[in-house]
Amino acid sequence: MKSPISSLWAILGGMLLVGALNTSAFAANGSLFDLPVLKLENLPTGGQSLSLSLQTLILMSALTILPSMLLVTTSFTRIIITLSILRQAMGTQQTPPNQVLVGLALFMTLFIMTPTIREVNEAAFAPYSAGQLSIEDAGIKTATIMKQFMMRQTRQADILMIAELRGDKGYESANEVPFLVAVPAFLVSELRTAFTIGFLLYLPFLVIDIVVASILMSLGMMMLSPMLVSLPFKLLMFVIVDGWSLTLSSLVESFIRG
Repeated sequence: MKSPISSLWAILGGMLLVGALNTSAFAANGSLFDLPVLKLENLPTGGQSLSLSLQTLILMSALTILPSMLLVTTSFTRIIITLSILRQAMGTQQTPPNQVLVGLALFMTLFIMTPTIREVNEAAFAPYSAGQLSIEDAGIKTATIMKQFMMRQTRQADILMIAELRGDKGYESANEVPFLVAVPAFLVSELRTAFTIGFLLYLPFLVIDIVVASILMSLGMMMLSPMLVSLPFKLLMFVIVDGWSLTLSSLVESFIRG
């Protein structure tokens, strides 16, 4: 089996392949692919498939949007927002630095997405590499599996809100939710969840800041910054309760429970 990192790239690259389905349907009735390089090929068993040149073009184009795909279809958004709010709550300015937070969020995303990565690798990427699936079928399977992950983390209210903006009245099941509706609804739910977790993490540090500010004011130390005094206490409390382990484990459990 391929490594998780290479499989993750395969997942995100395969997301763009779904767009080839609509392209194929449009090209079958129009003259979009009059160029010989971009023509559709007739299959021996009937039907049409994208030419090898067009498949290569789609795969190369997918590489340019991998960062965006990572942000909008995986657990990365919730993790990086939570870690950023936590750093701000501690008042440590740029510590940990952005590179550390992004790296931690990436590897936590890879850890959380491993079951989905494995499923996509077995159902779509490996058969496509072996020539058993066309690029269109691999894209459909990839999008379906990714949508199942997103639907488990998405609130029904967010799906209905996006559906109303799109002009749809609703869907009877999660399988009927279009991919273009699932992605923004998933993002809205992730933002809400991330800010909820961040608020709960912020409260203990806010209490320490208020207590320290009250003590300094009662002692008449108006010129001494409360943030400067409270920072060691916040760091001490965070270390004593093993804050990083609790935060990361809570983030992982939030996806498992979802």
